[in-house]
Amino acid sequence: MKIGLLGGTFNPVHLGHLRAAEEIREQLGLEKIIFIPAHMPPHKKDDIIAARHRLEMVRIAAADNPFFEVSDSELQRDGNSYSFDTIGHFSREYGPAAELFFIIGLDAFREIHTWKHYPEFFSSCNFIVMSRPGGYEPEPEKNTPPDFSSFFSFNAGGPWYEHRSGRRMYFCRITLLDISSTGVRQALRDGKSVKYLVPDAVARYIQKYNLY
Repeated sequence: MKIGLLGGTFNPVHLGHLRAAEEIREQLGLEKIIFIPAHMPPHKKDDIIAARHRLEMVRIAAADNPFFEVSDSELQRDGNSYSFDTIGHFSREYGPAAELFFIIGLDAFREIHTWKHYPEFFSSCNFIVMSRPGGYEPEPEKNTPPDFSSFFSFNAGGPWYEHRSGRRMYFCRITLLDISSTGVRQALRDGKSVKYLVPDAVARYIQKYNLY
């Protein structure tokens, strides 16, 4: 089984998240993608609403896609949410028969050398780095952490990067949807419509609980 792991604050989840997950699933032939809302993201501290609301909005947003699942695994742990621990959780849950793919945006990937347990990450599962059209050139020195080339080599026949452990890293272009959670929150504060930015059911949930 090929499983994608998509973590994030999802503050709130929006159509860009959903479309990116669907395109990644198709491009790599994943059997499902698990959305994993973060409890306490170590790189994001400000302006984050309660985890229970963020989790419920992701559940609402993913409900009509049979290939999407939602996990509260990070919300069950105390303290900061570290992706290395999350990968370990799903490795134990699914066992060696599952092939895990950790999905990350290009900007976050460029900073991965600052994350906990770097560079042990790369031998823990496969990676999918999401980029936008025109935003990626397959050259490590332009899009990867400083010491990336000491861990990976480019497999032109793939094409992918191959870690010395045998794990793979894929760079995938996704459709440019210029939507951000920050922009959604600001629109709500300004009293503007968020229709076509978030699923309608999520917009109703936000209104019901007067979030943001």
